[in-house]
Amino acid sequence: MLLNQAKRLWKDALQDYSPQHILKAAKAVIEQSDYLPTLQKMLSACDDCLGDYGLPDVRQAYLEAANAPSPKNAQDWSHPIVYLAGKTLGWYAMSHAPENVSYPAFAKAYRDLARRLLAGEVFEIDAPPQLSHQPGKKADLAAIEKELQELHRLLSD
Repeated sequence: MLLNQAKRLWKDALQDYSPQHILKAAKAVIEQSDYLPTLQKMLSACDDCLGDYGLPDVRQAYLEAANAPSPKNAQDWSHPIVYLAGKTLGWYAMSHAPENVSYPAFAKAYRDLARRLLAGEVFEIDAPPQLSHQPGKKADLAAIEKELQELHRLLSD
């Protein structure tokens, strides 16, 4: 019974990674240690192997997302899934929730996106909206006054 619970714990904790990724991480940990890895060592090894695929590890990705200025989709991200993991969690939560709350949620979203990326899914950052520029067009004084009156009416109510 206890063995089944332990297996289920490992399975749940490593579910975001492909079997090939887990095997690669396990080989790396076993080569560096005299003992079989703990679950925490395996999770760290899986995160460390993300660099082999051009991805920052989870901690680096979290710091990049948490410290990115706005507008978020106009930044030069190390990889689109860093941006998408932050977007999934929510930018407000990234900057206002305590790290002990936001980091685990970000890590889960990031690992899920990394797993999908390793399975072949392609991700892109949504482009920021472009401002339209109409050179030579001057503001119509009557239209401006009408908009100001409308704003004044809305603020007075």
